[in-house]
Amino acid sequence: MAGDLYIALKGKRTDGHTFLSSVKKAGAAAALVEYPDPSVDLQQIKVDDPQTMIGKIAHTWREQFDIPVIGITGSNGKTSTKELLLHVLSNQYDVHATEGNFNTSIGLPLTLLLLDKTNTISILEMGANQVGDIEYLCNIANPTHGLITNIAPAHLSRFGTIDAIAKTKGALFQSLENGTSFMNYADERIANMQIPGEKVTYGLNADCDFPVDIHHENDGSLTLTIDTHEIRTGSQNLSYARNTLAVAAIAVTLGIDWNDLQEKILSFSPPPGRCQIKQYNSITVIDDTYNANLESSLAALDYLKAFSGNGRRVFVFGDMFELGESSQQQHEKVGHKCSESELDAVYTIGDESIITNSVLQNVPVQAHFRIPDELITTLRNDLHNGDKVLFKGSRGMAMERIIEGVFLN
Repeated sequence: MAGDLYIALKGKRTDGHTFLSSVKKAGAAAALVEYPDPSVDLQQIKVDDPQTMIGKIAHTWREQFDIPVIGITGSNGKTSTKELLLHVLSNQYDVHATEGNFNTSIGLPLTLLLLDKTNTISILEMGANQVGDIEYLCNIANPTHGLITNIAPAHLSRFGTIDAIAKTKGALFQSLENGTSFMNYADERIANMQIPGEKVTYGLNADCDFPVDIHHENDGSLTLTIDTHEIRTGSQNLSYARNTLAVAAIAVTLGIDWNDLQEKILSFSPPPGRCQIKQYNSITVIDDTYNANLESSLAALDYLKAFSGNGRRVFVFGDMFELGESSQQQHEKVGHKCSESELDAVYTIGDESIITNSVLQNVPVQAHFRIPDELITTLRNDLHNGDKVLFKGSRGMAMERIIEGVFLN
């Protein structure tokens, strides 16, 4: 855009330096470059590494603000938790927050640069693609509060072991020597982390700062009794209930009233592809297509099983990616969970989910596909009015396209 600073980043497939002429025409004021192009009449600031430099600039900008900065990481639920916390805090605070899942070594600095003097709190989602990423992001953001939603075997092909994942995510808490860590005591790896600063704990343990009992209501929804306060979630999703508990711990610590908290939780709509409920005629679709790993897939199956009323329970499952050598074992575990979940039909698609299909038991209808159009045609013919259908798969499987093909085309 006109007046902007352009950052010339080099990726695996493209080099941002090749677009200098285009951004000049678009009105950029200057460009941060590794090597200048003298043929382009644009102010070019030469640095050793534009990506590292934008992190330094973002850190300098962040230090101008004496406000709470909440870092959120974890293997599952980062974006959903961030969006719920943003919604809950929005009445009392002018909230600056990560848009979407702009949570990388590029996205987080750019997010920080959008901080302005009207903001009274910041919520930053932090993602990790490799060991050391969270430490790097914390050095830029200097958070005052931190939440790790959970530790699960996601992206094992990059990290190698779940212990490496825990150490990487745990860097958020290690950065909070003068801050506050919100600890999920239902997660053993998180509960055992050594915390340098203050900590606020939540979970089923009665000794937690925010102890919880989870009740299943007659309509299938969940109510959380947190200490002496009852919070209705309006959802049957146990993962959402856990996210809600984390948000409650943070919000109440930051001064949000319990009644305001309840009102905000009931008025919240989840982000796209994260257990969204959609109705197509008389068929209920649970769109959980944004991503998948073992823990989120097992939780999604618990959610599907909890649905009350007539109609079949149907699971449409695509491959889970980046699991490394544990891929077969983890896809088998999803299959075993399906067999225990009182499902009426399971349809799998991809190269890895055939493993899930191969271990199914006690499922009346089961089929595997490699071609999306064949799955779409089968679902159009097989689904009945009253069915509850859960779609789940890794981002690269684009399972939302299956939903669109079945119901919208």
